[in-house]
Amino acid sequence: MTVIYREATPDDLPAIDRIFRTSFCETFAHLYSEANLSAFLGKFTPEAWRSEVDDSTYAFRIAEDDGEGVGYCKLGPLTLPVDAEGPAVELRQLYLLKGHHGTGIATELMAWALEEARRRGARELYLTVYIDNHRAKRFYERYGFEEVGQYDFMVGDQADHDIIMEKTL
Repeated sequence: MTVIYREATPDDLPAIDRIFRTSFCETFAHLYSEANLSAFLGKFTPEAWRSEVDDSTYAFRIAEDDGEGVGYCKLGPLTLPVDAEGPAVELRQLYLLKGHHGTGIATELMAWALEEARRRGARELYLTVYIDNHRAKRFYERYGFEEVGQYDFMVGDQADHDIIMEKTL
């Protein structure tokens, strides 16, 4: 395995979209009706991905194994319903293809997210995690994230109960 980490470019949008859809569906698709899943995934269009990659308030890091995208991390402006005590950034997505779990890629992506948030002047990093995604919750707790609230994450018209987690940088 030869993994390279780098800033994502518009050329990476098909890989990011594939990683997102594959990971999300493998982990969560069984929770939703076909209509709700389709409505949710329909918001992730090439134009939507491009607008974020082109927006300097977002940052993407992609992980490639032998030239193929296998994971990515995305930071963006804070939109969660929290009272940040100072400058804050949101870890919007950290997705990794299932065959690459346990390889250290998520660790590298998280290290980048923490450093990039600090570089952007953030004093706090927020994220949400599905309440029953125990693996992800344990991963974030290892980095010092703590539960600070709850959030309804909408998938179509279904509200998932997510936990808001925060880490002081």
